[in-house]
Amino acid sequence: MRKAIAVVSVLCFGLVLLAVACHARQDKSKRPSPPATATLDLGGGKSVTIDYSSPRAKGRKIYGELVPFDKVWRTGANEATTFVATADVTVGGAAVPAGSYTVFTIPNKDKWTLILSKKTGEWGTDYPGPSNDLARVDMKVSALPSPVENFTISFEKSASGGTLNIDWESTRASVAVAKK
Repeated sequence: MRKAIAVVSVLCFGLVLLAVACHARQDKSKRPSPPATATLDLGGGKSVTIDYSSPRAKGRKIYGELVPFDKVWRTGANEATTFVATADVTVGGAAVPAGSYTVFTIPNKDKWTLILSKKTGEWGTDYPGPSNDLARVDMKVSALPSPVENFTISFEKSASGGTLNIDWESTRASVAVAKK
């Protein structure tokens, strides 16, 4: 009987150690592409929040190589990038009802396309196809004054809402976001 209790105790202790190790490995802040968030305050308790993972350039050529032109890109790393609006908004002139969406982009040298997909919960690389698109809008492309090592999504506040900026390497892609 004592032997059985000892075996069960050792097994339980091993399971606890395994659970602790697995939890430590899932600490997303220690990933090579750590999690990040961008939030646009629309006033009145309403907002747009984008959760994404921020890869690093690490000396690599990004656009046109690591991220090919004219192909759907996951727009970040790891889990899919999410766009959550707590109010009805417009993005690049397209109506976006309050809700959760997945963000994809199609980078190009002169213009980008932002895709908001109605399908959520995807791993970052799994574009579910155009039949799930809520909206596709053009993004303006401009050169940054200096290279950006960390992929960054941010908002610049304006009177009508703000501008969504995606910065990496020497490129900025931007589009207007406004409360409806």
